[in-house]
Amino acid sequence: MLPAPLEESASTARPLKARYRVTIGAMAALLATGVASCGGGERQDEDEPSGEFPVQVTSANFPANQRLAQNGNLTLSVRNTGEETIPDLAITIFTTSDESSAEGTSTTEEGTTTDSETDTSGTTEQQLPQASGSFSVRSEQEDLAIPSRPVWILEEGYPRLAEQTSSAGAEAAQTNTFSFGALAPGETREIVWNVTPVQPGTYTVHYRVAAGLQGKAKAVTADGSVPEGEFVVRISNVPPQTRVDESGRVVPIKPGDIIGQAGSGQQESELDGQ
Repeated sequence: MLPAPLEESASTARPLKARYRVTIGAMAALLATGVASCGGGERQDEDEPSGEFPVQVTSANFPANQRLAQNGNLTLSVRNTGEETIPDLAITIFTTSDESSAEGTSTTEEGTTTDSETDTSGTTEQQLPQASGSFSVRSEQEDLAIPSRPVWILEEGYPRLAEQTSSAGAEAAQTNTFSFGALAPGETREIVWNVTPVQPGTYTVHYRVAAGLQGKAKAVTADGSVPEGEFVVRISNVPPQTRVDESGRVVPIKPGDIIGQAGSGQQESELDGQ
């Protein structure tokens, strides 16, 4: 007599089939629940109010002439001039390169800004190439795995509110955008980005203010336009001259630090230009 073939008998097949049908039913129920939760859940922007929220950029500063490795601040002060609380003050910053600018091209004075020629739909952001990183530019060189090239390095712990020591801006999912929370009527928020230039050349740093992250709450100026501006910055490839002071810190050399014959007239002239 040969042993029975290695297969299920009729007595065991029925329970297995029953368990199979139960399992399939449970999976279908879970799938239906998942679809319902995805399609019928709350929208991400459902809590963001729609409307226009008046703001004023009371000050905007970034040095127009900089040197490699010379640390500096970009500061923006935004005031809520409306009668309602801004849901979420958001600021987008991105950088573009001015490849056609000559080394000696003059730039705007420190602390001045110019408005971009855009409508309230924000077409500038779509027309200008944006890199991954607010202070990076997008390289046009082909076959680059990472086309973004840093121009400034954002220092750790920034952006932050002025006169505070801890970071205050959460980086949002939107490209190159920072979120600073609700802003009450009449309140002003001064924000600082501390950066160090690592790439010489002439660049334009653009900024744009929004009242929310989802596009329903819109920040507007007194004339109804988008609150935005730009800084044209020239970064020299000559690093700043520095020395180590008595406390061991690296500080810039000033013309008054040159004693006797230690420095030439050309060196003093260069230092005066820093």
